[in-house]
Formats: sequence, C-alpha cells, structure tokens
Amino acid sequence: MDFKNEKLLRQSATMGGGRARKPNPYFALVAQVALAVAVILVFCVQMVHVSHSRRFYADAPIATPLRQYYSNGYLIVSSNGGLNQMRSGICDMVAIARYMNATLVVPQLDNTSLWQDPSKFEDIFDVDHFINSLRDEVEIVKEIPQEMQQIQIQLEMEKHLSMPPRSWSDISYYTDQIAPERLKKNKILHFEKTDNRLANNGPIEMQKLRCKANYNALKFTSPIEKIGSKVVKILRDKGEFLVLHLRYEKDMLAYTGCNEGCSVEEADELQTLRYSVPWWKKKQINSTSTRLQGLCPMTPEETALTLRALGVNRKTQIYIAAGDIYGGKKRLASLRAAYPNLVKKEKLLPPYELLPFKNHSSQMAAIDYMVSLESDIFFPTYGGNMARLVEGHRRYLGFKKTIQPNQRALVNLIDKYRKDLNWREFEAGVKKAHANRYGNPVKRRVMPEKPKEEDYFWSNPQECLIL
Repeated sequence: MDFKNEKLLRQSATMGGGRARKPNPYFALVAQVALAVAVILVFCVQMVHVSHSRRFYADAPIATPLRQYYSNGYLIVSSNGGLNQMRSGICDMVAIARYMNATLVVPQLDNTSLWQDPSKFEDIFDVDHFINSLRDEVEIVKEIPQEMQQIQIQLEMEKHLSMPPRSWSDISYYTDQIAPERLKKNKILHFEKTDNRLANNGPIEMQKLRCKANYNALKFTSPIEKIGSKVVKILRDKGEFLVLHLRYEKDMLAYTGCNEGCSVEEADELQTLRYSVPWWKKKQINSTSTRLQGLCPMTPEETALTLRALGVNRKTQIYIAAGDIYGGKKRLASLRAAYPNLVKKEKLLPPYELLPFKNHSSQMAAIDYMVSLESDIFFPTYGGNMARLVEGHRRYLGFKKTIQPNQRALVNLIDKYRKDLNWREFEAGVKKAHANRYGNPVKRRVMPEKPKEEDYFWSNPQECLIL
C-alpha cells in the first residue's frame, strides 16, 4: 500500500514558518478518516471487479484443478453439420473422452457441408478457455504430439484409424467396446461423426459433464461476443424483444421437402437442391402430408398468425435469427405488416462490423445464438438443432420464456381459419394448444427401447437444472 499521503501529512503537521509545531489533533483525525475512506473505496472497487469477473467466468481456469489419470490414447473427432449440431456433438465427445480415459484433441469443425464454412474451432470458441475449464475432467490438447504422428499415418494407411460411432449409444458402448478394442490397442482413434452419438439418458455425473461442456466450456471468441453483446444492447435500449428463429430458408425447405406457399418454379428448385446433396438420404417427400404432420418449418404468414393469436404486441421488436429467407422481402411482407419492428443483425449494424464474419455461416449463427439467449421471448418455427439447444440453454438460465410451437395443431387451426373459422375461435384454439409450451419445468420422456424417439437431452437437460 502507498503511504505517501500519510508521510506528507506528518511533514505538514511538523513544519510551519521554519520551526516545528505540535500537530493539530483535529486535522490529524480528519486525515486519518479520509485515508480510511480511500482504502475502503479501493477495496470495494476491487471486490466489484472480482464479482464482475466471477459473473462471466464462474469457472475461471486458474482455479480448476488438473485431473490425474492414465490416458488410454488420443481421441480425434470430426464434427459434422451446422454450428449447433456440432456444438451438441462436441459436448457429447467431451463426456465420451472422459469415460474412456482418453486425451481429447480439440475438435475439427465441418468445412465440407452445404454451407462451406472454413471456420476452425478457435475461430468460434475460445480454445484456451475450453481446454482449461475442463482440465479437471479430461485432458485436451490442440494437436497430436509429434512423436505420435507417424503412428497416426500408419493407422490411416491400414484403415484402422477412423470409424463412425454408433448413433444414440449408451456410454457403456464406448467404455466396454470402443475403449478396449480400438483406443487402448492403437493409442489413436478418430471419430468421423459426432451428431447424436450419445444417448439422451445416462449416469447423472455424465449428464452434468455434458452441461459443463456446453454452458461453461464452450465460450465464444471475443469478436463474436462483442458483436453479439452490441446487438443485444441496441435491442434492449428500445425495450423488450422477441427472437424469431425463422427457418424458412432454402436449405431447410429443400431438406424437409416442404414447399408451402412456393411457386412451381421454387418447388422445383428446392427439389433439385435436395437431390444434389448426397448425405440427405430422403429424396421423395410429399410436402402436403409432411406439413399436416407438423414437420415443416412454419411460413412467415403462418408465423404472423400464430404470434398474433398468442397475444404478442404489434409494437414488439422482432429479431430474425436466421439466414436469408427464401423469397426475400416479398415473402416477409405479411409478417412485416403484422409486426413492423422486424429486424436482423444486418439492419442493426453497419456492414463493416459484420464483414469479418461474412461467408462464415457458423460465426453468424453464433451471433444469433447469443442474441437468442438474451431475448425476452424465443420463438422457433422449426424444431431443429438451434431451436432445441437454445431452448435447453434458456431453461438452464432460469427457465426463460420459450414458446414451443405445436405445429401439428397450428397447421390444423390455420387451415380451418383460412376456410371458415372465425378469429376468436382461432385465437382460443392457438392459446389452448400452447397452454404448457413456454419452456416451463417438465420431465423428459424416457423410452429405453427407442432412444431416438425419447425427449431430446439438449432441449431439457433436467439433471442440470435448479427447480
């Protein structure tokens, strides 16, 4: 601590007119009080800083102890899909590596899918934070050590390196089969896919680790967080806002085979795209029957009707978290007419601020993910990966309001409304269909014999929630 002020105080009390004089007791008391107040203020400022740091970095890596264990080998994983499919897969791989006593290599992201995004892990996530915040669970390295690279090449040549793990597998599949038969034997193992490779249900310790990886370890990079926070501030300064995850995008319509509201030419274009993507297995799809089952993304027109029926105020800011809407401004006309305060990040920010993220769809999606978490209401129009992960993350943050559309009921009601159902009946029907679909606490449905049909873990990570 600096005592210069106290020294000057003593000097001033003993000097005056060239001769010493007795210190003024009153002056000394005032000075001591001032010094004490200054010390208290400094202490308070430091505590505020520490508190602020804990708020955003509750799992600060400096305090995370290192887990000591004998590694059975290195696990390399190639994530597949868009940002949120990769995100959930990475968290599953953290748990799998932990239970196999493997050393995890920082995951590789999908650069070859439809979006052709060249982003690496460290372009989207804070890689050092990821490694350090999980060091008490699993060792994570940025790359295979040089002395192991020759073994990796040899295994690749012999086709013993890579494999796609089985979908919806219990953790015992990895500990009892994969670890002894592949990892321990070869010391390096490469998983070619990460999507849905771990069952929804399992030991509670494993579930909590999945949550830790998702909600603590996967922290976006500073540039992404900065832009995301700026968008949130712009919206928040104007009041409440709803994030609309409007999945009426070309790739999603082509994938699902849905063409509601499209022209014949547009429907043909979507079908051509679907047939051109080899990893989309289902090619012949009946759009009408798919929609009646509630399996199509809602159209902008259907979305506007639903939001109105649910009582969303016309003046509400609606932020569209999505890529380019198929059909452009023309297709959004009815939604904008119902909700004129319709915005996207491209409208809120000057072009130069988004330029570093251009042609990087996963980084753009990361910005939308941040805004979605901070919104007053989140409304997804299709139950895809982002919709499910954001829903679960918002539950984790305190059951923030998330409207889960009952799409089968909505299609039925909307079609009736377009024929002869009056508005009052339509509105009542929509509200009834969504009475318990606001992201409130519920138990996941468990179906041990049909793991694919169970309620999705990432939509409702109940083992990690404070009820």
